[in-house]
Amino acid sequence: MSLTFTLDPAVTPALRDGILDLWTDVSNAGGAVGFVPPVTPEEVRPELVRQLAGMADGSRRLLVGHDEDGRVAATAFLTFNSHRLMVHWLWLYTVMVHPRHQGKGYGRDLLAAAERAARTFHGIEAIRLTCRGGLGLERFYGSCGYKEVGRIPAAIRVAPDDDRDDVIMLLPLG
Repeated sequence: MSLTFTLDPAVTPALRDGILDLWTDVSNAGGAVGFVPPVTPEEVRPELVRQLAGMADGSRRLLVGHDEDGRVAATAFLTFNSHRLMVHWLWLYTVMVHPRHQGKGYGRDLLAAAERAARTFHGIEAIRLTCRGGLGLERFYGSCGYKEVGRIPAAIRVAPDDDRDDVIMLLPLG
């Protein structure tokens, strides 16, 4: 089975709740998506609202993958740069695949769908993302064509005495 991806779906209450559940479940499974476990939906909700507000103002786009049961199984936000000297690349944020789908290749599928989407946006030449060091994510993104272009040591504090590198990755689209 594979996921069905939709760019810019209508944000219904069901979709919003599905993304909230996904984000909470990914975070509680140890996923590096802006939180550390344990986290509740109430803690995640303000960040989701911020992302959805960015969709409303046109600064970001949402890519959603639904599984065969119609449940939200994967997401990524593609965020445009507002700085006039950086509008030729975009950010990929909150790249998530539900833990129940780990190991099925859906992460690669999500990144490929994000790349296809980015190629449809006028003037976009690259995708940039950051990931938390210490989890092997840079190897995963590297295997999907992204190159490590920078690293800020100990920039992410996940707990006292547990600092991780902020790894900057780039996928040129040219």
